[in-house]
Amino acid sequence: MYNEATVVGSVIRGLLPEFPNVVCVDDGSSDGSQRIAREAGAVVVQHPVNLGQGAALQTGIEYALSDPEVDAIVTFDADGQHRVEDAKAMVARIHSGEADVVLGSRFLDNRTKLSPLKRIVLRVAAVQSRFSTGMALTDAHNGLRTFHPDVARRIHLKQNRMAHASELVQQLADMKPRWVEQPVVIIYTDYSRSKGQSLLNSVNIVADLFFR
Repeated sequence: MYNEATVVGSVIRGLLPEFPNVVCVDDGSSDGSQRIAREAGAVVVQHPVNLGQGAALQTGIEYALSDPEVDAIVTFDADGQHRVEDAKAMVARIHSGEADVVLGSRFLDNRTKLSPLKRIVLRVAAVQSRFSTGMALTDAHNGLRTFHPDVARRIHLKQNRMAHASELVQQLADMKPRWVEQPVVIIYTDYSRSKGQSLLNSVNIVADLFFR
């Protein structure tokens, strides 16, 4: 989380009934997000400065793996865009033995409402990812993911910012785990739009594809 004091408490409270072990990686917030997350019931691991999504994911994965009883790891955005029911369904596919990695996709059905620009950028990113890694993903930049611990132990993200998504897919392609995509809904709220996340992420994804 990074300056998500407005929403992170409700996100955590929504998760806890299904996921009692919620870890928030605070990426240098200055708005009191850490206090709110702890009061809501999460464990908070803090970066002293803002390092970016890739660094936060790596920290969270490593912290989760320190629990010897961990049986699945979910990455879940702090801004309210993901749904608990989607994460629960994805974990069930790990626990059933169907897959070692379950990746959320907003393109397996028509429930997620996207701007034309965002849709084009994400489609292009998925095609680029397919050509560069061989993984036939429909949504290469979806933050809702679930990993078996054996796969998570082999993830070592070095790209701190948006390029981490491409790096993660490449590492999974190299591992060749059993993977599936799960249809999920991304909820673009007035809150997330007010922060400019949709447009900013589109620009960052284009920049990542260009420089790669």
